[in-house]
Parts: sequence; C-alpha cells; structure tokens
Amino acid sequence: MTLVTDNLTAIDRELSNRQIDLDPNGYFLIYIDRELGSICAKHCTNIIDDRGLAIDPETGKVIPAKGKVTRTNTTLYVGRTAKELCVKVIEQTQPCPVSMMDHAAYLGREFVRAEIALLSGAEYIQD
Repeated sequence: MTLVTDNLTAIDRELSNRQIDLDPNGYFLIYIDRELGSICAKHCTNIIDDRGLAIDPETGKVIPAKGKVTRTNTTLYVGRTAKELCVKVIEQTQPCPVSMMDHAAYLGREFVRAEIALLSGAEYIQD
C-alpha cells in the first residue's frame, strides 16, 4: 500500500507545480471552522493583467502567490460538507463566482480535502 500511496503523492505533487491560468472572477481562501463544524470559502475578486498576474482591484498591486496576504473577501460561503459547499458556490450563486472549469474542479477537490480534515481532525492546508 505504501508504494501505491507514494506514487499517488508524487503524481499530485507534480501536478500541483504545473502552470495554471487564474480565474478572472477571483479566487477562494478555504479553511475549516471546527467550532461550527463547517468548511468555509472566502471569495476574493481580482483582475488578471496582460502578464497573467492577479491584481488587487482595490490597490492595483500584484497579489503574491505565496505568503500572507490580507484581502477583504466579497462573499463568505459556508457548508457542512464538500457537496453542500459546491452547490452553494457553483449552482446557487448567480452570477457564478467561478468562470473556469479547471477552477471549479480544483474547488471540488479542495472542498473534499477540507471535509476529510474536518471529519478526521487532521490539519487542512489549501493546495
């Protein structure tokens, strides 16, 4: 089982390092709230410039991909399960805050990871 797990981990690690296009509708900061027993997703807007970089619409500055960034979210979505949160974000919000299929797929994966961490008591760190 360890060999299989190691192979899957290597595949995921490699895929996490690929180039991705940013969603012009914004991005999500995902975390779990153990007190509420919920998965939370803060949606923040951005502008994508001609270099493909995310720009803070309030400051006009590039939003760094790594490190702590303080942003004001436009919407906070909360769900008890990954599925409930996906339905709230993707199906019930109009206009949809996600404009790219790969972004929607990423959110689904991250919401499931957050749900597993919530149920197991493990730490959740967004990929």
